[in-house]
Amino acid sequence: MTHTTGRWGLTVPLDGIPLPDQRRLIEELPDLGYTDVWSSESSVADAFTPLALASVWAPALRLGTAIVPVYTRGPATLAMSAATLATAAPGRFVLGVGTSSDVIVEKWNGIAFDEPFKRARDTLRFLKSALAGEKVSREFDTFAIDGFRPGLVADPVPPVLLAALRPGMLRLAGREADGAIVNWLSADDVRTVAPYVHEGGAGKEIVARIFVLHGFDTDTARALGRRMIASYMNVPVYRAFHEFLGRSDEFAGMWRLWAEGDRKGALEAIPDSVVDELVIHGGPDACREHVERYRDAGVTTPAIALVTPGDPAEAIRALAPR
Repeated sequence: MTHTTGRWGLTVPLDGIPLPDQRRLIEELPDLGYTDVWSSESSVADAFTPLALASVWAPALRLGTAIVPVYTRGPATLAMSAATLATAAPGRFVLGVGTSSDVIVEKWNGIAFDEPFKRARDTLRFLKSALAGEKVSREFDTFAIDGFRPGLVADPVPPVLLAALRPGMLRLAGREADGAIVNWLSADDVRTVAPYVHEGGAGKEIVARIFVLHGFDTDTARALGRRMIASYMNVPVYRAFHEFLGRSDEFAGMWRLWAEGDRKGALEAIPDSVVDELVIHGGPDACREHVERYRDAGVTTPAIALVTPGDPAEAIRALAPR
């Protein structure tokens, strides 16, 4: 049986349950051994509301956003949202930000997805001042702030993490944020990305969203995993990430067939070994041991993202740390 210490997170809101009805399970998480809940923001819930509910339902949990896009809220609004939740849950909130994707930013929000590295850097610099309560009047490369003075300052000021994939962003996360948020990588890949974050100094946090398919047989889990992988790895930023990680040969067939319009062939071209590395599946003990491999490789906070049919309660209890 796996014995775990340290952080053990879960992605919220939970699939398959209306948001108000998630209270019972969220309240149970600390007793099960979960330490954190991490939200996201794409096309379902916003990043802050599920955490606000969790802050009241389970006051022992740490709350994190993974992530809030740096484009879709103005810098001041982003700072205010973070300060509000950090004030409501003192010492328990972590703001995770990132560039998100051109689909979410441009196609869904009508905002130009320009100079993502600079936008992330500028937002981190603005947040450092604004969250500390400083008046900000400054021309950044990607936006200008004229006289914003925050009226609400959290004590303590929340840490800020940056979503990062490749060396430039990973170094930025280590240099100008309190750590990095990563996803769609194997446990072994953590050893490739973590050193870039730690160039910025010791004590940096690395949060990893880890997809777990619980309750499926191997063939079904791999079929679902292939669809998830294909939907991400054909997005340019994730393709570039896995080329950096050294998966060009393993994904070459999938990329070629996808570009030719052969979706079925593209899915079949993804090797079982890659699916098994990137998407956790199997029995509860095997899943927990696989999550532990991420921590052994340098992840400080695994955030399990459950992909499970129906009510997730059984999976949440089964995957709790032992």
